[in-house]
Amino acid sequence: MNFLFAWRYFKAKKSTNAINIIAWVSVAAIIIGTASLIIVLSVFNGLESLVKSLYADFYTDLKVLPKNGKFITLTPSQILQLSQIDGVRGYSLVVEEKALLQAGSLQPVVLKGVDTNFKHISGVPNKLVKGTFDLGTVDHPGAVLGAGIENALGIETDKNLLPLSAYMFKKNETRGPADPMQSMSNASLISTGTFVIQQDFDNRYAFTNIDFMKQMLGLGIYEFTGVEIALKDPSQTDLIKSKIQSVLGNGFLVQSRYEQNQGLYSVMRVEKWVIYCVLTMILIVACFNMVGALTMLVLEKQKDIQVLKAMGANNNYVQRIFLSEGLLLALVGGVIGILLAVAICWLQVRYHLVPLQGESFLISYYPVKLVPTDFLLVLSTILVVALLASWLPSRKAANQPIELRS
Repeated sequence: MNFLFAWRYFKAKKSTNAINIIAWVSVAAIIIGTASLIIVLSVFNGLESLVKSLYADFYTDLKVLPKNGKFITLTPSQILQLSQIDGVRGYSLVVEEKALLQAGSLQPVVLKGVDTNFKHISGVPNKLVKGTFDLGTVDHPGAVLGAGIENALGIETDKNLLPLSAYMFKKNETRGPADPMQSMSNASLISTGTFVIQQDFDNRYAFTNIDFMKQMLGLGIYEFTGVEIALKDPSQTDLIKSKIQSVLGNGFLVQSRYEQNQGLYSVMRVEKWVIYCVLTMILIVACFNMVGALTMLVLEKQKDIQVLKAMGANNNYVQRIFLSEGLLLALVGGVIGILLAVAICWLQVRYHLVPLQGESFLISYYPVKLVPTDFLLVLSTILVVALLASWLPSRKAANQPIELRS
């Protein structure tokens, strides 16, 4: 019944035109605030999905690392057990280490040696823009470079006839200041291809043959720096992670894709919540415009309030009527704002209205992704803020004394 009164007050023509103007200004402010919240959250969702998809091309679902130190030792029986775990689609043994590549100038890189299985579990081979993903052999190693490394070396991988020189420290070698080159290995590689994924990877990583890397570092036949694992169903990551941990034991660290990039994902989540809080503060200011509209409505409806009280309505009932009026204003503004946000996001996806500035991005426009939980979050926020904004005027209405006169 209180919503019926609120709806009638909402539709009814007010005696003072200013009340209508203030009420619709409040609704308009809520519309803009709601649409802004939805749009900004959707842009963050789109950017987050884009970044995660880029990192998914480089990082596998799970990775086995040493719990202590830089290297792990995996026996053939452990590798066999790993491959037989239900849900594991494939794995690749890897050896990676910091190195220097030289083609005229020296360039620091992370040189990552991988086996032949790597093509089947990673998205890197699908991101080549030049050449082929040919890692060569232990005697004639190939190198697939990130685009940033290629540019820094000043070469074109698919046209380069001269070999690259690779330098890296051997395992357990003492790095003497007198002659550090004595503790380093050096060899030649042939550049075979270039990949482009994301600047963090393109400027740091180069891929080569795993046996070549083991020879350069002086590793044993069963020594590696990690194992990268692809799953049949990524939603089962936690379950399969625990199975792998039980098979390998406590001397190994098994990380999911999220744990391999925990800092990045945490920063993205914090940024989204900070923006939500900032825009919510703006929405709070917009919703408190309703205080003026409801206060003026209370003054106009004094006789109605007194009649209701004379008919037996208590203070709580009168208060609920004006609380409902505030919620109704917020609901109308919120629903229109959500519809407006959906329309703008659809136009952005379809027509790319707002471009990204710069030429180093993989896409030319701001990505957006609508998430149902964002709608629920924003709508709940609006209703809570509206309830708080309506509290004072509704209490004033409830405390109106009965002063009926003939």
